Amino acid sequence: MALIRRRKRTHDDVPQSYEDDDKHIKREKKFSCLDNCFWSIGLICAVWWLLLFLYNTMPISFPQYVTEKITGPLPDPPGLKCLKEGLEPKHPVVFVPGIVTGGLELWEGHQCAEGLFRKRLWGGTFGEVYKRPSCWLQHMSLNNETGLDPSGIRIRPVSGLVAADYFAPGYFVWAVLIANLARLGYEEKNMYMAAYDWRLSFQNTEVRDQTLSRIKSNIELMVEINGGEKAVIIPHSMGVLYFLHFMKWVEAPPPMGGGGGSDWCAKHIKAVLNIGGPLLGAPKALAGLFSAEAKDVAFARGIAAGVLESDVFHIQTLQHIMRMSRTWDSTMSMIPKGGDTIWGGLDWSPEAEDEPHTSHNHSNHPNYGRFISFGRDAAELHSSQIQRIDFRGAVKGNNLANSTCREVWTEYHDMGSGGIKATADYKAYTGNDLVDMLHFVAPKMMKRGNRHFSHGLAENLDDPKYAHYRHWSNALETKLPNAPDMEIYSMYGVGIPTERSYVYKLTRATQCYIPFQIDNAAEDPDVCLKDGVYTVDGDETVPALSAGFMCAKGWRGKTRFNPWGVKTYVREYAHNPPSNLLQGRGTQSAAHVDILGNFHLIEDIIRVAAGQQLGGDRVSTHIFKWSEKINIKLH
Repeated sequence: MALIRRRKRTHDDVPQSYEDDDKHIKREKKFSCLDNCFWSIGLICAVWWLLLFLYNTMPISFPQYVTEKITGPLPDPPGLKCLKEGLEPKHPVVFVPGIVTGGLELWEGHQCAEGLFRKRLWGGTFGEVYKRPSCWLQHMSLNNETGLDPSGIRIRPVSGLVAADYFAPGYFVWAVLIANLARLGYEEKNMYMAAYDWRLSFQNTEVRDQTLSRIKSNIELMVEINGGEKAVIIPHSMGVLYFLHFMKWVEAPPPMGGGGGSDWCAKHIKAVLNIGGPLLGAPKALAGLFSAEAKDVAFARGIAAGVLESDVFHIQTLQHIMRMSRTWDSTMSMIPKGGDTIWGGLDWSPEAEDEPHTSHNHSNHPNYGRFISFGRDAAELHSSQIQRIDFRGAVKGNNLANSTCREVWTEYHDMGSGGIKATADYKAYTGNDLVDMLHFVAPKMMKRGNRHFSHGLAENLDDPKYAHYRHWSNALETKLPNAPDMEIYSMYGVGIPTERSYVYKLTRATQCYIPFQIDNAAEDPDVCLKDGVYTVDGDETVPALSAGFMCAKGWRGKTRFNPWGVKTYVREYAHNPPSNLLQGRGTQSAAHVDILGNFHLIEDIIRVAAGQQLGGDRVSTHIFKWSEKINIKLH
């Protein structure tokens, strides 16, 4: 400042050092907020990689030594514990990864992807996302009409155990479980990763890659070379739905099915250990399809308002995510299923308190049955006080799209102001409304997805229409296989707030915008509302109701969904986060992915694989009480 206050000098009077300072000041002024943002991100990444490098280069015993000094001696890993008890490998095991966690590599691409042959575009370091984001988005998207490869692009799943052992360096998925099974004596001859392209619809993985046929052949081979011991199947997340589809596919006659016959599962499968399975769907998937956001995005908006919007930096992050993810048919498999019967209506839900909502004023209990509400009033008022205008058949109005939006094109650009207003005027959407609503806001996506998935509740499972593959991944529209000696476990985390329903608002009209946004200003800790999201008990991604209901009631005993009496069990794992950073993601975490490193879960898996019994249910939530509230026909 002293330099600025000096009297004006002639050029000859100005010392050289002052001229250098002036140039330095001018150079500093060229740095924008965006520059500083990128420098900060670069610094954070550099520090992270440095710490990761140091962690991996230090002696293996050092982190354990420091951790034990802080927390005390660590327990034996489950594999070592079971080995000391004398357990040995018995049943071959098959891992079925879920959405997102499996690696994808490039086999054919456009010119912008030169030099990336067989390099991972998903999983690994994600280096290509930063180097060439537009090219990456183009290659990761599927054809919007067929749900298959775009012209000139072939991305295929990585094969082998490395397909999903780590999602990124230092971030395990199946690696901890694989390592503990290896301690017991397992190796690749009796461990198999059923990798598939998780973007595709389940039937299209067979149409394009013959993945279902390869899973069938590999299970048959593993059973044969392991002395006829049946396989233990371990699906995770969306992999639970994928394997449910497989069990119907393998029974069905060709060309639609695998032709294994009605006794294939009885001959080849000992147990199915479903981990974090969204058997009834996941509200988080609904929010992703509707507005490309969920609790984490709403939180980010709360602390950095506008950064993700199209009018700041013009990066249009969410629009690109929506355009890409809406081509992934698999996401539609996780739309909540069963309608109001399962999830509740305008004024009730299974997880709500027992007291009826008699007041016509703001309720003290959250209305979880309203998946999407436009405004706090629509989320909280008694249904008699909400005026809803039906969106079905509404005139959508003029096309608001323009040529500048083509790169981030979504079907919202075809809706017009009339369609957007009609969506918001319906006020509150329950399970019975979801599919119709998505058909209204994204008709092209749902027309494609409707060929592969169904989200209803069957009245008569003997109706021939349920023999079609679009029903096979819906546990409410299909029967378990004829395998009375098979066991099914629902194993999932609890004790973490998990997304259940959302408060939305209309966004202001900006170029290439997404018209609907979670209202991050909606807060009420008394009813588990934060950043516009109502939460219930679960594993942070899948509510306990979705993961546990079928084994707690729908499949329990002989029911119309389980006519041959396959034995079912519920195993819940209470969340216990790590006490310090040195423990990483913890050995007792119950979060959706972290649970794959949970020592209690891993020990249970090893015992089943070694031929032991787990001793029935282990439950800490009110899953059986919630299930009783659901009035579903079982016989």
